[in-house]
Amino acid sequence: RHRMVRGKYVAAVGILTAAVMLPGCEGGSEEKKGQEKKEKQEVTEESTDKSSEKKPEILHFVDVYGQPYEVEIRPEIEKHTYNLDGVDVSEHQGEIDWEKVKAVGYDFAFIRVGYRGYGEAGRLCTDAMFHQNIVEAQSVGIDVGVYFFAQAVNEAEAEEEADLVLQQLAGYQLQLPVVYDPESILDDEARTDNVSGEQFTKNTAVFCQKIKEADYQPAIYSNMLWEAYELDLKVLEEYPIWYADYELKPQTPYRFEFWQYTNQGAVDGIEGETDLNI
Repeated sequence: RHRMVRGKYVAAVGILTAAVMLPGCEGGSEEKKGQEKKEKQEVTEESTDKSSEKKPEILHFVDVYGQPYEVEIRPEIEKHTYNLDGVDVSEHQGEIDWEKVKAVGYDFAFIRVGYRGYGEAGRLCTDAMFHQNIVEAQSVGIDVGVYFFAQAVNEAEAEEEADLVLQQLAGYQLQLPVVYDPESILDDEARTDNVSGEQFTKNTAVFCQKIKEADYQPAIYSNMLWEAYELDLKVLEEYPIWYADYELKPQTPYRFEFWQYTNQGAVDGIEGETDLNI
């Protein structure tokens, strides 16, 4: 009897348990479905997040043997802030395909805005390609600065040169400096042949001051000869230097912001040789 009672007890318990568990099983099924729905939603959201993530930037480079490599650029590491490669151009380069220049990796350009003739008259001229060059270069994302080829013999003429530059820059935004470029004419007689280094320094200071007052960043084009014998860099120390030197490394011991390292560069999009800078 004990067995039968026990058996009945067990059976009753079994039935009761089944009855108790039945709602629980149904609830479990709904809970499972809910969990599956949630997981599916999470997967969908994760896929959406992944699709909206920015694709990694890939760097292509070569080693000293020319062996090519490609590697993902790590976004968490601070990047350099200087522009790697630039050109400087004038009407002498003719029509330029700036899209090609940009596509082959050139990030900035100094464009000649104008010049003063080196003959006795010293006529002021706007570079024939200036407006086309600045518009087209900036339209493809190239940072632009400008330069003026100077032949002023005194401060009054340096002011005239600055005035011409500011007139031509009206309506434009620059990313790089306005550069004063006084140069010696080595293969011909020039109106500046007898201008002293002291006077060149005064001319440069006047030009740069006027550009600064117009809220542009002035700078000075120079080379080692001019730094050694013409310009007083102490007087002009507040202005950045665009330094020209075609040796394997810059010979100047002094500071500079840009280095023009060749005048025989070849760039897709520019016909003939052009100056290259870093």
